[in-house]
Amino acid sequence: MAEKKATTKRAVCKTATAKKAAAPKKATEILVDAENAGFRAGDVYQALFAAGTALSVSELCKATNKTETEILLGIGWLLKEGKVKGEQGKVVLA
Repeated sequence: MAEKKATTKRAVCKTATAKKAAAPKKATEILVDAENAGFRAGDVYQALFAAGTALSVSELCKATNKTETEILLGIGWLLKEGKVKGEQGKVVLA
């Protein structure tokens, strides 16, 4: 009888561990295409223009109500076009 209890406890522990591993956190998904990236770039540009100073990514998130991923997508677009530059860990209009 003692062997059955030990086996049952192991099965319960394995099941609990399997349930934790099977439920990964959902990542925020955004559509990555030229139109969406352009809109996010516009959001970032407008926020920087309105602020008139360099802003960090977290400050841009608050100013635009966009996710960090969306902000980074917009910054990448603007960097490629030469519209913004990095300055001491912040983004500023070029």
